[in-house]
Amino acid sequence: MTRTPDTDRWGIDATWLDALDEEHEVAEATIERLREVIGEPPEDLDHRAPVVARPGDALEVDEAEVTLEDGSTRHVDGELPEDFPLGYHWLQVPGGPRRRLVVSPGRCWLPEDRAWGWAVQLYATRSRGSWGVGDLADLRAVREMAADQGAGFVLVNPLHAVAPTPEQEASPYLPATRRFRNPLYLRVEEVPGADRVEVDGDAGRALSDGELIDRDAVWARKREALRRVFDATGRDEPAFPEWWWFQGQKLQDWATWCALADVHGPDWHAWPEELRDPRSEAVGAFVAEHERDVAFHAWLQWCLSRQLERATEGMTVIQDLPIGVAGGGADAWTWQDVLAQGVSVGAPPDAFNSQGQDWGSPPLVPWRLRAADYEPFVESIRATMAGAGGLRIDHVMGLFRLWWVPSGGSAADGAYVRYPAEDLLDIVALESHRAQAVVVGEDLGTVEDGVREALAEHGVLSYRLLWFEDDDPTEWPDAAMAAITTHDLPTVAGLWSGADVEEQRRYGTGTDEELERGRRSLLERLPGLRRNAKPETAVRRAHELLARAPSLLLSATLDDAVAERRRPNVPGTTERPNWSLPLPVLVEDLAGHPLLAEVARTLGEGVTRTSDPEEDALGEQPGGEARSE
Repeated sequence: MTRTPDTDRWGIDATWLDALDEEHEVAEATIERLREVIGEPPEDLDHRAPVVARPGDALEVDEAEVTLEDGSTRHVDGELPEDFPLGYHWLQVPGGPRRRLVVSPGRCWLPEDRAWGWAVQLYATRSRGSWGVGDLADLRAVREMAADQGAGFVLVNPLHAVAPTPEQEASPYLPATRRFRNPLYLRVEEVPGADRVEVDGDAGRALSDGELIDRDAVWARKREALRRVFDATGRDEPAFPEWWWFQGQKLQDWATWCALADVHGPDWHAWPEELRDPRSEAVGAFVAEHERDVAFHAWLQWCLSRQLERATEGMTVIQDLPIGVAGGGADAWTWQDVLAQGVSVGAPPDAFNSQGQDWGSPPLVPWRLRAADYEPFVESIRATMAGAGGLRIDHVMGLFRLWWVPSGGSAADGAYVRYPAEDLLDIVALESHRAQAVVVGEDLGTVEDGVREALAEHGVLSYRLLWFEDDDPTEWPDAAMAAITTHDLPTVAGLWSGADVEEQRRYGTGTDEELERGRRSLLERLPGLRRNAKPETAVRRAHELLARAPSLLLSATLDDAVAERRRPNVPGTTERPNWSLPLPVLVEDLAGHPLLAEVARTLGEGVTRTSDPEEDALGEQPGGEARSE
């Protein structure tokens, strides 16, 4: 485990630096509380935990037998041969425990050519065929439009599943699982068997008439229709049972949790005690009694896999990996012995939030994650990457350390806990190599020394924003995804028009002075505009600046491209309908939108510029610091 000089054996940092490099001491009471939560790491952990290495690495063992993934065995003496196969193997030292051996290439896969693409909040991207929410058929249409425009990728919000209960979680960043996807994104008419069942598409499409996305109403309508299709035809699909069997225990656990949540609610902590253990006899009896319900939830995932494959065909779709999961959700139920109880992940106080932030997700306990052979992490990375060719890791600094907030206290009462970053990055690199998937690390906010260098060494692209960078875009690193804004920050039109500040003022996210100071700071990133310029002119200027970046990937949001003034999410607000604002332009009309077409041309011209042949775009280490969130 990587440690700083003031990190104890539990991985807790006794001090931390803020964005101004001022040192703060962690309260002793916080340290003691976190030690209780983490528990005593076993003395022999280093002799039982996985060995993560690269071909040619020394293993610090004289000799060992390795059982490879394909079942064959190899004898190793002290180090791995240079031609040793990549993958997840088993290492057996004479007289010692059997240990997982992860052999990684050490660097993520990277595309050879520069590309630009659209960043899409899929739930908001509705068409005339949508049932109140953007779905995978809409993603397919956006992908086809992007391909026609010369784009190389689409970046989407997390598509992970939430509880299947009537009250749907709105935030894509607080899922019940990071291994399975949300059936809310299914296009009902396109699931297998829908053509043999009467489906009231008009009633579904009428859900798009509202000003906001009503997930509860959409899920109620879709679930009813999907269940009727499944009951009538689900067992008649010969490909489904085989696919279900191939998914193994992980899908069985997910489908079981969903069926239990339908009966007992979305938080497993509130279930009858005998159902809180996934391997209990009571859970087995429940599955036997509710076999059809469990199968329904598994079938939904099969439908999602088929529709996602069609939606992403022929183009990289970069999917977002949230920092964690809901504490009452399926992954927390399955891996309750690995996740910390009584704490959540957040961020310390900074210039943008004086109280700090609490994101509500329980963190993985570092030593327990090692003892679990890193399987929870492996499965989350692999599942999110699957079938799409790209991964964006939200708050990638969490691979190095996370801010733990004890329950009952404020976010300011937390502390940083260290993670085995080198191992985790090597696992990301292995999964990236196998999936041929580009990886972007969202390294915004307070980034400690050495993090960006480590990410660059592993081929993880940095993430650079016009709103955060002081340097001209021409000075941004090559090994990066460059963008203007994110879902948590103002759109160009919202910033330029003042609408974003007005909305923040309405919801009380800062004083007038703070909000105006923040707006002026961001407006400095848009030089060369007249004060009375239209928002559309500001959008054009922002993307002209973005197109100057030499970064490997250039990303523009659909919101900016249609001059939307409202951002998807305003952090720190509860009354605002975050994650529920539909894009004001329907999918069918996007390609004909003149401003969007201009943005596409601008970025297309940007990525075709010839880079300096003396520079290595894939090996350059990103420099500079992003501003604190």
